[in-house]
Amino acid sequence: MADLTTTISESVVLNGSVRGGINTVTTTGINNAYERIVTCSADQTTHLATFNSNSFGSAVQLDKEDVRYIRVTNLDPTNTLELAVIGASTLYQVLLKAGQSHILCAAIYVMLAEADTSPSFGAMADLASIQVKPAATLDVEIFVASV
Repeated sequence: MADLTTTISESVVLNGSVRGGINTVTTTGINNAYERIVTCSADQTTHLATFNSNSFGSAVQLDKEDVRYIRVTNLDPTNTLELAVIGASTLYQVLLKAGQSHILCAAIYVMLAEADTSPSFGAMADLASIQVKPAATLDVEIFVASV
């Protein structure tokens, strides 16, 4: 077992004053790490990972109950990509600009997608998969830590 230490740092100087912060989180009991860099073809959907109640269903399937941290990073220096976070019956998408990451804290009870502009703050759903679709061929990194 190991500890996963995650640090997010922002720093900007505005009018001579430093703004931003450093936030560090330690997640204990990590037994597994899934790390992969994938070359994703332009205008094609690439499945980075799938999540289920076991880890033996496919080559990129992870046990959703055990996941404690997920990071997807666009490694390209100039191009963007669309990231889809997919649940059992809904999904949400975000744009990742060059070098940017999207982080999730788990794979169960972690997402809620809605078709309106009034948040319900309702029951969260489990992840089913993470997929990307870039406009240009580029590399994407996925890192998942689990117990």
